[in-house]
Amino acid sequence: MTISCAFIFNHAETPANPVSSAQCRPLFERGKDEMEPGALKKEFEQRGINKVKIGGFDIDGVLRGKYIALEKFWSAVESGLGFCDVIFGWDCSDVLYDNVRLTGWHTGYPDALARIDLDTFRAIPWEPGVAFFLVDFYATRGDPLQVSPRQVLKNAVSRARAMGLEPALSAEYEFFIFKEDSLSVRNKGYRNMSPLSPGMFGYSVLRTGAFAELANTLIDDMKTFGVPIEGFHTETGPGVYEAAIRYDRAFQAADKSALFKTAVKQLLARKGLMATFMAKWNENLPGCGGHLHQSLWDLKMKKNLFADSRSGDGMSRIMKHYIAGQLELMPEMTALICPTINSYKRLVPNTWAPTTASWGIENRTTALRAILGPSAKSCRVEYRLAGADINPYIAMASSLAAGLYGIQHELPLPEPCRQNAYTDAQAMGHPLPRSLELATAQLKTSSRMRELLGDEFVDHYVATREWEVRQHLKAVTDWELERYFEII
Repeated sequence: MTISCAFIFNHAETPANPVSSAQCRPLFERGKDEMEPGALKKEFEQRGINKVKIGGFDIDGVLRGKYIALEKFWSAVESGLGFCDVIFGWDCSDVLYDNVRLTGWHTGYPDALARIDLDTFRAIPWEPGVAFFLVDFYATRGDPLQVSPRQVLKNAVSRARAMGLEPALSAEYEFFIFKEDSLSVRNKGYRNMSPLSPGMFGYSVLRTGAFAELANTLIDDMKTFGVPIEGFHTETGPGVYEAAIRYDRAFQAADKSALFKTAVKQLLARKGLMATFMAKWNENLPGCGGHLHQSLWDLKMKKNLFADSRSGDGMSRIMKHYIAGQLELMPEMTALICPTINSYKRLVPNTWAPTTASWGIENRTTALRAILGPSAKSCRVEYRLAGADINPYIAMASSLAAGLYGIQHELPLPEPCRQNAYTDAQAMGHPLPRSLELATAQLKTSSRMRELLGDEFVDHYVATREWEVRQHLKAVTDWELERYFEII
């Protein structure tokens, strides 16, 4: 099925581009003529830019980058620059994989070609005089590096546009803040850490008011950095907050979502604080969601294609097929959404995180929550399976690809779960994998995810998750020591 549509932005009907201060407006907000190197040089002069920071995201969503001199930057704008491909050959702790084909001792860890995406220009408000750009990675022969998470999302967005659709996405993150730093948490063995504030204070005006300076710094600096926050509040738990990033085109939304986590950590570190985006850092506290909000728009009619006032439930046929595709593929793509060992500690009953491939209308016990109001433009699906530990590029690419699969194949949408999905018989008949090992095994044999994301990426990703599982299996945990050391 081909749908003739595209995407447009205006204040009345559709997602606006990021709005930042006049001094630090992202370049992708402007006309094409302003993206040229000549105009950029004038921009640098006006802002007093004297150095540049560049970076790209690895498989785990870690931003890898460096400072470069202005002379080096201008040269790289024209021809790119070398960037060691080891960032796709090691894990989040810089331990080298022993099972990936892309790079390793067998290749000598050569440089990949990094091309600077001028559309991602940002001035860093907490680093005066420093500009920031994201890079895209290419093989030495010039082909896009298919294992790069940003490239995976590009491919998914291209598929949507070929169908005449433009996705609008956003992420909302929950994260805990501590009165700690990177040394103190290690000295404490990640035990007995001091939260920013005690107690369970969800949606607390008292807590956000008490820490108003911190809240306003995060909101204001993120806006200036081109990552506008629509909502910011405490969640239930000691020192836990939720930030909802303003929705945007899929590609810009992923950039903002990925940059948000690194930026928050930097801003908090400057105040002697520390944040964690682990899915579940404490077994006695709620986990941290990284929910993805998604909709599809068309240009010609200037409307959200998920909304249909003529249908009995307000949902369009496109929306129903989209959700059906995500439900159908969710078990075999769980490893892409829940990428760590820790991810699965969050997926337990009665914790606001799903345990089944289920959907419902305004039902927060299901994996997919259809949100139909208050207006047509806000009609969307919330992908609640995702935790705060996601790589936004991979999670957005895979969930988008699954939805498009449902549209292409016109998959029927089952009846929604209208009760508690943790106990509903229909929902419980569609369980999700309960560990990274099981989820990775399903992804490895999924012909459909290989079709949607490509063999090269799936093989590489699977190898990195199998490595992660092996590191966990050989680790001796505190739980084991406390349980067995003396008594056995």
